[in-house]
Amino acid sequence: QVQLVESGGGLVQPGGSLRLSCAASGSNFSISGMGWYRQAPGKQRELVASTTSGGTTNYADSVKGRFTISRDGPKNTVNLQMNNLKPEDTAVYFCSAGVRATYSNSFRIYWGQGTQVTVSS
Repeated sequence: QVQLVESGGGLVQPGGSLRLSCAASGSNFSISGMGWYRQAPGKQRELVASTTSGGTTNYADSVKGRFTISRDGPKNTVNLQMNNLKPEDTAVYFCSAGVRATYSNSFRIYWGQGTQVTVSS
């Protein structure tokens, strides 16, 4: 099985920065794509940013120019660099990955446990 472990959340003042990381661990799997979602109280869970194995990226309009998704670390690690954070960025951030098992060729979507990002003065 595969486990997604997120790190980097916390409390930051408006205008500050945080870097979220998500590492996939396990064996006999491959990842087709990874993304970050967030959900704040009273709001739907929304896609923040995503990236494919080929490097194509997509961002929510609300974070364009401020957030950057990358896979420049370990092969099965995705990062989200968040700059110029705003109070409206406050949410639980979830890592998601499309995972295919090597032997069975089964596919499923895995989710991280979520990490809290709070932007407040």
